[in-house]
Amino acid sequence: MKILGKFPSTRLRRVRNSDWVRRLISENNLSADDLILPIFLTEGKNKKEKIKTMPGIYRYSLDKLSSILDEAEKFKIPMIALFPNTSNHQRDHNGSEALNENNLVCRAIKFIKKKYNKFGVMTDVALDPYTSHGHDGIILNGKIDNDETLKILEKQALLQASVGSDVVAPSDMMDGRIGIIRKALDKKKLKDTQILSYAVKYASSFYGPFRDAIGSKQKLKGDKKTYQMDMRNYTESLREVGLDIKEGADFVMVKPGMPYLDIISQIKQNFKIPVFSYQVSGEYSMIVNSIKNKSLNENVVYESLISLKRAGSNAIVTYFALDIVKKINKY
Repeated sequence: MKILGKFPSTRLRRVRNSDWVRRLISENNLSADDLILPIFLTEGKNKKEKIKTMPGIYRYSLDKLSSILDEAEKFKIPMIALFPNTSNHQRDHNGSEALNENNLVCRAIKFIKKKYNKFGVMTDVALDPYTSHGHDGIILNGKIDNDETLKILEKQALLQASVGSDVVAPSDMMDGRIGIIRKALDKKKLKDTQILSYAVKYASSFYGPFRDAIGSKQKLKGDKKTYQMDMRNYTESLREVGLDIKEGADFVMVKPGMPYLDIISQIKQNFKIPVFSYQVSGEYSMIVNSIKNKSLNENVVYESLISLKRAGSNAIVTYFALDIVKKINKY
């Protein structure tokens, strides 16, 4: 890039010396329209359970959901994302509860669609909340079997869409699942159901608190490196996104967010498709705990989210969604 101008005739500080001019020329801004609010679900009644490793975040039973949904509606959050904590007796080797028409997620979708109509509902397509071993797929002969898992993911996505999910979001990282789900949705006349592909999901150490939240952390046997991406790889992410676009993805996700800003940027530059990022549980807890012990001030929340926007994120899944939207004007 050719640099124009020179000091002293050119002084870049001139366009930074007042709040009004900084606002006029800002290249990236954050609003409610950029945010997706994740919500954890739990079985039972009258429950709002603390998650020890995620201060300020809770699991909600269905009869308590309105407390957080009312806020999401009030502050015009465009979409919520549902994640279930499935009880031990509902989990098995094949994640059968994922296909139960009356499971926690299906009941939550129906409840939300009946009472709220101003935001979209996104649901996770993966088996880890339902398996006794904590993996996202079926284990055969000691390995995750990609093609057998696809058969279940197809049915899971169809079930969620049929009860009202607006956006099904396969986060499992099995090969070929976007094409299979898209064809199945179209065949069942669910062509308007959108697919958010977790196309670039790294085998990351930042997921720990989330696994606590959905109850899979203690159950996970081994790691997920045979299907989630290697943190050392960049070009592989472009291949993943390219394949998922060809298979019918409407949007793609990069997860985690801040450790992979370079990936978000490159995907945005290389593909003409909306790119979402997920500020994951480990990022959230790290920031919250740093604020609590006064190592950092609360402005880092906004800064972290702007970094994801600046890298190219069209939207951000963040546990800070409600907190930041209440304070956004002060920035």
